[in-house]
Amino acid sequence: MAPSATVTATEAPTRTQLRGASPPKPELRTESLFQKNNDEDRFLWTYTEEPHRTRRQAIIKAHPEVTKLCGPEPLTKYLVLLVVLLQTTCAYVLRNTPVLSLPFLLTAYLIGATANQNLFLAIHEISHNLAFRSPPLNRLLAVFANLPIGIPYSASFRPYHLTHHKSLGVDGLDTDLPTALEAVFLDSVAGKAFFCTFQILFYALRPMFVYKLPLTRIQLFNVVAQVAFDVALLRFAGGRALGYLILSSFLAGSLHPCAGHFIAEHYVFAKTQTLAGRSGRGVKSEEAKNVPLPETYSYYGPLNVLTYNVGLHNEHHDFPAVPWTRLPALHKIARDFYDELPCHKSWVLVMWQFILDPEVGLWCRVKRKEGGRKVGAGARAGTNNEGWKEEELGAGEKEGKHIPGVK
Repeated sequence: MAPSATVTATEAPTRTQLRGASPPKPELRTESLFQKNNDEDRFLWTYTEEPHRTRRQAIIKAHPEVTKLCGPEPLTKYLVLLVVLLQTTCAYVLRNTPVLSLPFLLTAYLIGATANQNLFLAIHEISHNLAFRSPPLNRLLAVFANLPIGIPYSASFRPYHLTHHKSLGVDGLDTDLPTALEAVFLDSVAGKAFFCTFQILFYALRPMFVYKLPLTRIQLFNVVAQVAFDVALLRFAGGRALGYLILSSFLAGSLHPCAGHFIAEHYVFAKTQTLAGRSGRGVKSEEAKNVPLPETYSYYGPLNVLTYNVGLHNEHHDFPAVPWTRLPALHKIARDFYDELPCHKSWVLVMWQFILDPEVGLWCRVKRKEGGRKVGAGARAGTNNEGWKEEELGAGEKEGKHIPGVK
C-alpha cells in the first residue's frame, strides 16, 4: 500500500509529506483524509464529503432561524443599474481620450476594474436567483449586468457556477479547479505571477475545456444582446469607449485588489491555515484530530463592500440561498460555527503569498473523484437520467422545479 498522509486542521500538508502517496480506495481507513496520486499529481485528494452540506444541516439544527434569511434582495437590481450607468458614462466620457494616456489607464484600473468586478459578482449573486423571485427576470438582469463587461458570459456562467456548488472539488465537474496542465506549467514564481495577471482568461476559457454546455435560448439571447450593445457603443462612442470596457474587465481579473477573491476562496494556504479563526482562539490539537483540511476560506475585510460580500465565502457555500445583504447576519447568528474557521485578512496579501510562497500554488486545491453532478446535465454518466435540462440551463425553470443551490 502506498504511504498515506493524514492532515489535520492545524497541520498543513507539505509537498514532501504528500509526495509518493496514491489515492486510496474509499473503503480505506478514514484517517487518510488527503492523499496524492503520484509525483506528478500534487493536488490534495480526498474521499470525504464536501463540508458545506454537513455544516448547513448542523447550523439549521442549532439555529433554525437562519432559514428566514433566504430569499431575493430587492436592492441588487438598483445597484446593477447604477454600476451599468456608471461604466457606460465613463466609456462615453473617455471616447476621445488616448488609450495609453494616464487618465484612461487610471480610470480603467481604479473605477472600471472595480465596477466590472462588482458586475461579475452581481451576476454571481443573480445566478442564485437572488435579485427577483421570478427566474426569467433574474436571467434578464444578468444579461443586462453583463453589458459593460463587453463579452457575453452570464448565461454560461450560471450552470458552471451552480455545478461548482453542487460538485465542489469534483475532478471533471468543478471548473473552478485548475487543470493539471496549468499546475505543471505555472509551478513557479513567474508562472504564478502570470496566472494572477491573466487569471480572468483562465476562468473564462477553462470551463470549455473541462466540459461544454449546449447552446440554449438564454445563451443565444445573451450573445445577441451583448453584440448589439457593443455595436451601438462603437457607432455612437467609438472604439476607445468599447476598449475601456474590455480593459476594465481584464484588469478586474488581473492584479487588482478585488481580484484576490478568486484565489482566496478555495486555494489551501498552509500558513493561513495554521492561523486562528476570527476569535483568535484557534483549534486545540485534540479537537483537530481527523478534521478535514479547510477547502473554503472567508475574508471579512472592507473590500466586501464593493463585492457583494463575496468574501463571506464559507457562509455563501453553506447557504447559497441567502443574499449578500444577509450574509453578515448569518455569520452573526452562527458565529459558533464560523469564528474558529481559518480566514484571510487581506486579498492583496493572498495574491502576494500565492505568488511568492513555494508551498502555495495551483496544486493547492482539494479534489475529489466522486460526488456531485453537472447542473443542467441530469444525473451522472451511467444512470438512467442523463441529458441536459432546459429548465436548469435556460430561462424557464418550468413547473417550479428547484435549482441546486437555490431555495
